[in-house]
Amino acid sequence: MKRIAALFAFAAAFVPGLASAHPGHGDTSFAAGLLHPLTGADHLAAMLLVGLGAAVFVRRSGWVLPATFLAALLAGFATCTWLPVTFAEAGILASLVALGTATALWVRAPLPLAMFAIAVFGYAHGAAHGIETPEGAAPALFAAGFLASSAVLHVGGYALARVLPVSALRGIGAGSAGLGLLLAGLS
Repeated sequence: MKRIAALFAFAAAFVPGLASAHPGHGDTSFAAGLLHPLTGADHLAAMLLVGLGAAVFVRRSGWVLPATFLAALLAGFATCTWLPVTFAEAGILASLVALGTATALWVRAPLPLAMFAIAVFGYAHGAAHGIETPEGAAPALFAAGFLASSAVLHVGGYALARVLPVSALRGIGAGSAGLGLLLAGLS
């Protein structure tokens, strides 16, 4: 139990508040991309939920959901000018509500449907990262950074699903859905 508490304390150190991920990290390198998904509770929760869902709902092909999310994340980043910022933010909030609710209610979707939803959510997150890229950043380095930290968060969600009881996982889902609804109400 001490390890789990330490893991949550470590993760909480990267979350400055309940605000959405935002530009202005001061650094325009790989490090800025690496930190970007960690600076908003909405991005952080969604990344953890994708890994958690991979472990719980798609056991044998668990890597498919994170890989789908990462591919869509990159596609959204590359085409961010195609999507208005309001749609990207709405997609992010929808990802929290949908993934959180699915986890809280322990809903299993057919793999193709789950992959489609994950791709849509990943695209929205990627578009937001693209829109919020710091001015002067090297896009390839910034993208490599946020892809790396997103992948690590997916692994973290997967690991949490392996060590926490179902009741705790459902609580994480409910809390994430609630966070999505709260942030939608504040928008």
